[in-house]
Order: sequence, then structure tokens, then C-alpha cells
Amino acid sequence: MTEQRGARVVVLADDLIWQTRLAAVLEALGAQVERARTVADFEAAIAGADFAVVDLTARSYLPVPAIAAAHASGLRVLGVGQHDDVAQRKEALAAGAERVFAYRKLFEDGPATLGAWLQRRSPARPGAASAPASSPAPTPAPE
Repeated sequence: MTEQRGARVVVLADDLIWQTRLAAVLEALGAQVERARTVADFEAAIAGADFAVVDLTARSYLPVPAIAAAHASGLRVLGVGQHDDVAQRKEALAAGAERVFAYRKLFEDGPATLGAWLQRRSPARPGAASAPASSPAPTPAPE
């Protein structure tokens, strides 16, 4: 998987365990990862980034507006959160998250899942990644 090499990914998570796990997987895939724990840091980091991963179970920021900001900036956005919080998953998708994965999915299959996500290219921004035109609409079903 060489297409994602060098892609800039911003990970917004105030839980250091999940932030570290997500960043480690992304870095192992060759991405350049910038970590953010606050909205201010996240908003500064998304300038020039290709992707954003937002932890939906936050205590110190509102994840849905963060997703909307990253999406509005042209980034491909992935959410990660509780499998049983269907309402929040729907809100994240409506705000611009391409997919929302359950923690368990990324814990068990993070490298393959994130690697496949990073490989797709986007026509929205030169050099950014995206889903192919034939990809199905995202669903809030647990991963």
C-alpha cells in the first residue's frame, strides 16, 4: 500500500489511548500524523491535511462540529466511536464523515480498515483521497 505514503492525517482525540492507537496504525501505514486534543489545535492542523479521524466519544470538544469543519475544508473524515450510539453516528455522517467505525472494528482490524480508507483518492482536492464513484452511501450500522 504505497498510495497513502506521506498523506497528512489529523487525529482528534482527547483519550490518549485511542489517539496513540490510531496514530500508531496510521504511521505504520506511512501516513504523516498530527495529533490534536483540542478544537483549536485540530482547526490549525487541518490546514493542508488530506484526512481527519475524529473520536466521537470526547469530553473536551464537540466531535460533530469538528467533523463538519474538516469536511468543509475538503478533508476526507472518518469517525470512530461507540458501536451502540446510533444517533451520534448518524449526526457524524450528516456532518461529513465518510464512515463511522466502532472502536472494536479498529481495534481488531485497524491496519486493513484504515489502509483501505487511505488508499482511495478524492477528486475534491488534488492529492487528497476519496471513495470511488461507485461506492455505496455510508450507513450508521455498527462496524
